[in-house]
Amino acid sequence: MTATTPVKVPARHPESPRRVPPGIAMVSRFLRLSEPTEAEFRRFGELLTVGDPPMDELVDWICQDKSVRKPLFDRALADGIATVPEAPSELRTFFEDIESIPDWADWDKILVGGQLMRSGGADGFSVARDVALMGGYLFSGFNQTLLRTGALEKGSNKRFAETSQWALDVIVPDGLRPGGVGYRSTLHVRFIHSMVRRHVMSLPDWDFAAYGLPINQTDMAATLVGALIAPVATGTGLGMLSHPREYEAAAHLTRYVGRLMGVHDDFLPHSFRDSLRILFQTSRALSTPDETSRALAQPMADDPLVWHYAHLSGIRRRIARSQHLSIATAYLGRAAMRELGVPSAIPWYPALRIPFHLVESAINQLPGGRERAARRGDRSQAKFMRMLNEEAAIGHSAQHVTA
Repeated sequence: MTATTPVKVPARHPESPRRVPPGIAMVSRFLRLSEPTEAEFRRFGELLTVGDPPMDELVDWICQDKSVRKPLFDRALADGIATVPEAPSELRTFFEDIESIPDWADWDKILVGGQLMRSGGADGFSVARDVALMGGYLFSGFNQTLLRTGALEKGSNKRFAETSQWALDVIVPDGLRPGGVGYRSTLHVRFIHSMVRRHVMSLPDWDFAAYGLPINQTDMAATLVGALIAPVATGTGLGMLSHPREYEAAAHLTRYVGRLMGVHDDFLPHSFRDSLRILFQTSRALSTPDETSRALAQPMADDPLVWHYAHLSGIRRRIARSQHLSIATAYLGRAAMRELGVPSAIPWYPALRIPFHLVESAINQLPGGRERAARRGDRSQAKFMRMLNEEAAIGHSAQHVTA
């Protein structure tokens, strides 16, 4: 997506690459990931103004006669475009493209990638919550959109529950095949993203020159690898080690999810190392904390105090709060915790879990080990979701947007 004419870069884009959280910095140094070139860094800024043209055009068409056209979209999403013989060309063109399987797709790899992500269990969810989601609040450009779609009113616990449910959908076996639960969830999220762009751009207080387009290509690329790859990569710090082929499979799954989500081809990872490069380079462009970072992170730090426990709920809630702050501190660093306005904690939980996960990682490489780990992870993640005590209907946290 090379610009043919100069694009005015929104003011939120920093003049030079920003400092990134210690976890990302450590991985980038270890793997010697390349810094973005001057041209690449500027392009990240330019793509702050680019959305998802295929879905945005389809949503524009749907909204012209929503009572008639939205049900057609819903049928095509649920059952396939072949079940909507009366579908107009606008709808048929979109779904025929998205239902086509690209030559590069390898369903065996996607299955292995899903197994790896499922086997992370509750600790994998914890890393996703405390590092990827809370750390994402350091990217204040994201926050401007979140705040305008009801993030504070609905709460971070609700948002995490919805994000977790989407992640569970995309990693189940065959979930990403046309008609699968992950396929449907991802396209539903993509539709919601487009509706959010329409809604936020219509608000009188949205400053396009300052913020660019809501949910733009650069933000989507960072969110994609942040949601799916960052927990896998960060999990190694908890002792959750895997075979290189499994890391490559996780990147392949992420690539396919990105295709369904409307992320531009240039931002779809071709390898695990490439996915980490995308995470590192976009973080250098987006990590600009401000007062919105604190507004969103501070309530999230206290969310464990309302989680559901059947027994000894008071003390278990306090332990859970300390546990999750310890994970966040270990990977984001104390400086980032100060910028988020949340207390740091001694990283006691990672220290306790590393020996357990190192042993488990060795066992997982035995014949059938990963499959058994994935089944255990399913049970652990389901228990974690129940503990959140939230109805996880995807998209509901965007309460000001009518889908």
